[in-house]
Amino acid sequence: MYVPAHFAMTEDQVRELLRTCEMGELLTHDEDGLHATPLPWLYDEQAGPLGTLVAHVARTNPQWRHVNPQMGSGAESRSSEAMVLLRGPDHYVSPGWLPSKTEHGRVVPTWDYLTVHAYGPLVAVDDPDRVRDAVTRLTARHETGRPQPWTPDEAPAPWLEGQLRAIVRIEVPITRWVAKAKMSQNKAPADVEAEIAELRGSGRQEAAAYKQAVSLPAAQGRAQVLADVGRRRPPGD
Repeated sequence: MYVPAHFAMTEDQVRELLRTCEMGELLTHDEDGLHATPLPWLYDEQAGPLGTLVAHVARTNPQWRHVNPQMGSGAESRSSEAMVLLRGPDHYVSPGWLPSKTEHGRVVPTWDYLTVHAYGPLVAVDDPDRVRDAVTRLTARHETGRPQPWTPDEAPAPWLEGQLRAIVRIEVPITRWVAKAKMSQNKAPADVEAEIAELRGSGRQEAAAYKQAVSLPAAQGRAQVLADVGRRRPPGD
């Protein structure tokens, strides 16, 4: 992924996005080509230097078998490098939002987004206790805040055991990531402020909050640098 310097993310920003992302695409490759499965993920930040992504797939999904078609109960196996593509908030940017349209007109439509491509081996875990752990933790994440959070223990035990046997836990211990926040950091501060107002007005609070906390300070810093350069430039240059 192409990442210009002004759209690069810090490690703290990447980790925060991994904590908050919900759905992501698991991408692997074998002799038949590329394979992708959309999955909800849990970021286990303490499992490894960069953390580990945890999910589960249907046993009938052939993608997990890329690691080892002969894997039996209780075994664990790893593939070569896989990728999980995760995204944060994204949105269209209209030139009509921006003061620059009136000021000089040099504006075009664009799309802003946050994304992390996390790389690592695909690990398939066919152990009942660890499969249950993945289901329990993923469920708890999404039930948090509900008036009466549901837990797997509420399901009939024999039926639940059958459901758990029908899935396999997968993990991607992250060995590297490539992250990009294309969120208007390179625009004029007034344009970023106008985008924040539009996003808040349309209910896109997550994108607005990111631009308020990250993009606007970056745009203001860039504008200050350009102003300083302009003041130092000799007359006539």
